[in-house]
Amino acid sequence: MQEVKYSKKDLDLLNSKIGLHVLLKNKKLNVNKVLDEVKYITELKQQQEELIKLQNWVIKKDKKVVILFEGRDAAGKTGAIRRITEYINPRHFRTVALNIPTHDERKQWFFQRYINQLPKPGEIVFFDRSWYNRAVVEPVNEFCTKKEYSIFMSQVNEFEKMLIQSNTYLIKLYFSITKKEQARRFKEIKENPLKRWKMTAIDERAQELWGEYTKYKKKMFNTTNTENAPWMIIDANRKSSARLNAISHILNVIPYK
Repeated sequence: MQEVKYSKKDLDLLNSKIGLHVLLKNKKLNVNKVLDEVKYITELKQQQEELIKLQNWVIKKDKKVVILFEGRDAAGKTGAIRRITEYINPRHFRTVALNIPTHDERKQWFFQRYINQLPKPGEIVFFDRSWYNRAVVEPVNEFCTKKEYSIFMSQVNEFEKMLIQSNTYLIKLYFSITKKEQARRFKEIKENPLKRWKMTAIDERAQELWGEYTKYKKKMFNTTNTENAPWMIIDANRKSSARLNAISHILNVIPYK
């Protein structure tokens, strides 16, 4: 068997409080797996400390921040938001996950209900799915007409331009997973009684409609990946690296330092 050598930094991590905790909680000893988890937790904690600094800057400077989390079903959007907001001040951020529009909302301008959720000065708003539902989910599942889809696609860039011109930071994150990984996660959700509630009728058809989702996703990127409001596409097949990359992007885009 080939001997595995670990650096002093690796050994220090394994001997740290976090490292010992991870070692003790794992029934089967796999040092490489433990080391990966310790590295992830350590880096996540460091990034979460930076997020606190970022939020303090947002509050002090009366800045407005909007962060969109988009991606296929089971791509890990909600989990990423949870890690990002774990330690920041709950009085100065909101997570928005809107339900299907009401009867009155259907009669309004499409963007109206999202405008009602935009941040006040000193606040960060995280959209767990956003107005981009109309770019992909709604046309794929026939929840909107072709005309409604076309109107949205012709207006969304101007809407975001106005948002940015009103001194709002807009960050658009797309969590990208493979069809195989989505199937694996769906299977895991269905087999877990604590998570089964997450599966919706839309989720059940996601694999079957994979190609249609891909078609509309490409149209969305081609039209809305603008210089003012570009998309950040995150490889989300591995949840830990996706979360770290999402946080890194947020920290890099907002000039809190």
